[in-house]
Amino acid sequence: MADAALRSLRFRLERQSTWEKLDALLTQVEKRSPQSLSDEDMLAIPALYRATLSSLSVARATSLDAALVDYLEALCARAYFFVYGPRTTLMERVSDFFIRGWPWAVRAMWRETIASTLIMAAAVAAAFFLVKSDPAFYFSFVPQELAQGRDTTASAEELRATLYQQLDPEASLATFATFLFTHNAQISIFSFALGVAFCLPSVLLIAYQGAMLGAMFAVFEGHGLGWQFGGWIFIHGVTELFAIILSGAAGIRIGWAVAFPGQRTRLQAAEQAGREGGLVMIGVVIMLMIAGLLEGFARQLIQLDLARWSIAGASAVIWALYFYIRPGPPK
Repeated sequence: MADAALRSLRFRLERQSTWEKLDALLTQVEKRSPQSLSDEDMLAIPALYRATLSSLSVARATSLDAALVDYLEALCARAYFFVYGPRTTLMERVSDFFIRGWPWAVRAMWRETIASTLIMAAAVAAAFFLVKSDPAFYFSFVPQELAQGRDTTASAEELRATLYQQLDPEASLATFATFLFTHNAQISIFSFALGVAFCLPSVLLIAYQGAMLGAMFAVFEGHGLGWQFGGWIFIHGVTELFAIILSGAAGIRIGWAVAFPGQRTRLQAAEQAGREGGLVMIGVVIMLMIAGLLEGFARQLIQLDLARWSIAGASAVIWALYFYIRPGPPK
């Protein structure tokens, strides 16, 4: 034991300066940028990396203490990504996310997306027929504060007025759009984050959103305002509902991975699914921002049903083309 400790100490004293220099240079790059290095330091890193890699090989072969081996492995991994990793700028990374990363992540979840869509569609249909058969079910699906006069007791004229109402000129459309974005973002984040509980919370949240839509549609359709209500809701709803469907799909992906991890541990499966879903969720937030702007501005400013439906149809085509007719996976 004493001989092994002595060998480890001699090994450290002989080579530690090389490791420390490499560590200091990598730390400088990580905290600042590669441009902060001098030409001499930039050229020195590959040589220091090879020397450290040699030290790691010796440490493994001679069974030196585990802490030293772990340190050298971590240091070599950092140096490897600097020496051989891709050199990309922030703008290149952002453009790769929009061109490849986000669409690829959505396409990779096509099964979960179909499942999420079917759950929402089933909830829409169930709530629609329940409210049509018994209006008392309406407030089981739609909270009183969200109904805002759009309920089973309203007349056709009152319902029509809610579809074409203008906001108070003193009210801020920007504030209204921000409120809508915040509300929808909370639903989507919960759908994603709570999926770890074996998918159930995600499924329930998706179904609840669909049930609200189905219940409200039943009320408007019962007064002959189905077409008008569709234009009013889908001008922003195509983007908003698709974002919620994708967040639910990401939650289902995590829950399924936890329930059926395969050869991995449940933690490993959840971690991998979380990374994949997290990429989708970054895009979902962007979609909800767009939906909030459409709901807060376009829906209030555009009063023509055909114009509303045209925007809804165009957004559906744009999202379909963007997600499903795109280049391959990210670099």
